[in-house]
Amino acid sequence: MNDAWKALADPTRRRILELLRKRDMNAGEIAAEFDISKPSISNHLGILKSAGLVDTIRQGQNIIYSINTSVFEDILSAIYGFTKKGEDN
Repeated sequence: MNDAWKALADPTRRRILELLRKRDMNAGEIAAEFDISKPSISNHLGILKSAGLVDTIRQGQNIIYSINTSVFEDILSAIYGFTKKGEDN
């Protein structure tokens, strides 16, 4: 879960997740939304994948990225646990 928190700390990665929330995309489509290099986008995608925040599937020569909602459910559960006062977690 620590990797997920670190991945979410970066605004570029949060923006990538916002894009993927709308629809699955390949790396080229994601890169077209930013004014940074494709290798930088690739690095951000690698961090998101390592953190479990995105899933990938190969379609021909493309890798399609999609958001992994189960990790977000875990994060929300952790946040909810932080807000519970006086109860055992």
